[in-house]
Amino acid sequence: MGCAPSIHVSHSGVIYCRDSEESNSPHQTTTISQGTATLHGLFVKTDAADSIPSVLAYQSRQPPPSAAPRRKERRESGGASTRSRTPHCCSVEAETQTSSSSVKASTTEVQVGPMRLTQYPIQVLLVFAKEDNQSNGFWWACDRAGYRCNIAWTPESALECFLDKHQEIIVIDHRNSRYFDAEDICRSIRAVEPSEHAVILAVVPHISADQEETSVLPLLDAGFDRQFMENSSVTACYNELVQIEHGEVRSHFKLRACNAVFTALDHCQEAVEITSEDHVIQYVNPAFERMMGYRKGELIGKELTELPKSDKNCADLLDNINTFIKKGKEWQGVYYAKRKSGDSIQQHVKITPVIGQGGKIRHFVSLKRLHCTNENNKQVYKSHHEEKYTGDNSQSESNSYKCKNRRKDSVDVKSITSQSSDAPSLQTRRYSSMARIHSMTIEAPITKVINIINAAQENSPITVAEALDRVLEILRTTELYSPQLGTKDEDPHTSDLVGGLMTDGLRRLSGNEYVFSKNMNLSHSHLPVPNTINDVPPCIAQLLDNEESWDFNIFELEAVTNKRPLVYLGLKVFARFGVSEFLNCSEVTLRAWLQVIEANYHSSNSYHNSTHAADVLHATAFFLGKERVKGSLDHLDEVAALIAATIHDVDHPGRTNSFLCNAGSELAVLYNDTAVLESHHTALAFQLTTKDSKCNIFKNIDRNRYRTLRQAIIDMVLATEMTKHFEHVNKFVNSINKPMACEETSPHSEGSDTECTANIKNFPDNQTLIKRMMIKCADVANPCRPLELCIEWAGRISEEYFAQTDEEKRQGLPVVMPVFDRNTCSIPKSQISFIDYFITDMFDAWDGFRQDCQSCDCS
Repeated sequence: MGCAPSIHVSHSGVIYCRDSEESNSPHQTTTISQGTATLHGLFVKTDAADSIPSVLAYQSRQPPPSAAPRRKERRESGGASTRSRTPHCCSVEAETQTSSSSVKASTTEVQVGPMRLTQYPIQVLLVFAKEDNQSNGFWWACDRAGYRCNIAWTPESALECFLDKHQEIIVIDHRNSRYFDAEDICRSIRAVEPSEHAVILAVVPHISADQEETSVLPLLDAGFDRQFMENSSVTACYNELVQIEHGEVRSHFKLRACNAVFTALDHCQEAVEITSEDHVIQYVNPAFERMMGYRKGELIGKELTELPKSDKNCADLLDNINTFIKKGKEWQGVYYAKRKSGDSIQQHVKITPVIGQGGKIRHFVSLKRLHCTNENNKQVYKSHHEEKYTGDNSQSESNSYKCKNRRKDSVDVKSITSQSSDAPSLQTRRYSSMARIHSMTIEAPITKVINIINAAQENSPITVAEALDRVLEILRTTELYSPQLGTKDEDPHTSDLVGGLMTDGLRRLSGNEYVFSKNMNLSHSHLPVPNTINDVPPCIAQLLDNEESWDFNIFELEAVTNKRPLVYLGLKVFARFGVSEFLNCSEVTLRAWLQVIEANYHSSNSYHNSTHAADVLHATAFFLGKERVKGSLDHLDEVAALIAATIHDVDHPGRTNSFLCNAGSELAVLYNDTAVLESHHTALAFQLTTKDSKCNIFKNIDRNRYRTLRQAIIDMVLATEMTKHFEHVNKFVNSINKPMACEETSPHSEGSDTECTANIKNFPDNQTLIKRMMIKCADVANPCRPLELCIEWAGRISEEYFAQTDEEKRQGLPVVMPVFDRNTCSIPKSQISFIDYFITDMFDAWDGFRQDCQSCDCS
């Protein structure tokens, strides 16, 4: 060669020298042949490495000519398409270049709670002292997985590369300490902040079968996360990297997203406090520090019981709050807290339990804002904002004013404490507006309540006036009895059950129509039923001897009656309650009626069939046999309840109201998407009954009694519709349970059960509430039955929901209960959600009314 040669790297990654004065022709290029060939454009295997500039310590790796055919062969065998690389020249700028994979790597959508995140392609850093089959294995594994890969062969270049790229996965060669100390490299990377979310893998030498495997503790102590036993197979390396991506990397990615949440909390205007299940403070935001006067370091790790308490709270307030939130229920109300300075401040507090590991409450999140009504609170609020906006007096005053005047529609309330000259005019304006409201002639009960509250506000202290404002806001909502669910992903089973059972579905305009046949079969000659209850076969009669027990096995009756339990159980129960005598009809007519009703239940339904109707009839009769219930209802009410239980699901298609509305069914159109099935059950039942004199059980009673009975039956069947579930339960609690509890605990009351039920009987509205609650409990009493019966019912209802989901998918309809997918659904979890959300409170209320009854435990 001529004078001073220059070092170059070809596009193929081969290092060569070229005389600067000679031609650029490749033929005149002299390749360094003494062990300098490279596959990566990174490694120099001979002493000539000292002559290579340090910028070559790491760079984007290029595919070697010799590897190209192998890569193509792998791609073809793997069925993946290939993509040529764009070569990079070796220069100073090449230090920050990142290799491109021949596999197109796409972004991944990741869900973290309600957040939707985009995860970009993974970056990998390989740290090897020299090129070998193991480094090649990881390189081509990255290529196959679509990861961006960098490689470094000195500790310095490895740290420099990591600080530049922040790779998610780092693979360090730990097989030979002659070249570098892998544990020192790991420690140096762990010493920098970005490594918090990096996964570091140690490649350790393969051990023979007769050698004892060494402990991983030294590696973990050095900062490694995993070890990889030496294996140059590309597939083995690929599997290891992909497992890390879907495990630790994905978890770290989700954790990094929490930084956004904490940033939001740090800038939130409301004070936020997060504690453990044992009430140890885990986090407070700056707004909390300003409000309470503490610094974060003074609070984190302390139990709430260690902090000073205000003596202005009721003695049992804390106990009440703890009792409430430990049940997993949200609590909100007014609470006095003591600042670090010793001042007591009044706060609006909302405490929300958060379910965590093991399905148990693991955190409590408290949101607190100042109740800006007294001078002390105003001073605290003002001082906090002055601290926050130092040097910006106008902004501080503006914020202080906003707090004083927080009540949106009650500017005149401010006049009560205002010292300005316009106070009298504002006060007069308030009185005149109240006068106009009181002069209105609307007599609806809710209007009367709102008028009373408005009148009470006039002479109330501001604290009371503001509290009443919150009451008015609640009363003006349309759904007074329905609780508000949390975020959907907190419990998808509950959310889906609520969506499927308590709504009329998503309105969808499509050509899909769901039409089911109306099996209005009035003939009953083909059913060999007994003429009277005395003609029942012995095996059936023996089973029916136990029908007054709560543990009565309806499935055994289903089996021995060939899926016709309703007729046999109906004859026995109706005879016990004297239904034929009350209706003045023969037992033959009653038998014919039961036969027609049962014939119009769909035996093809796994759940909503005549066995379910018989089960509800049995539960209703069981409740009617209890003294408290019996003493609260008339004979007409009992007959209405038994008939309602018998017909309450007749001609049920095995699909929910939401499904029928979404499918645009004839019934949904007929009943305007409102209580579709329940309206159909009652209408069809009366049609079937009155159409043929042979089965018309109402033909011999007078018109007035018939109208009263019909209205009671309709009201009870409509009460089984779930959209008004919480309205019925809450009305029952407020009108029945609470007054009875007050009466029984009153020192002036003798506690007579007879007097209590007599008082209920004096109010027809209360009797209606009892009947509604009774059939509702009977309708969903499956979880309260003996375990073997409960499990059978759970399987049957789940199968019906699975079939609905299958049909919704086939027809392209909205899937109203996605959790009920037969391939993924957990039946126990769905039942637990149903019990927790719908059953427990309702049966607690019902058992509270019928205290003398045997317990129907659904826990």
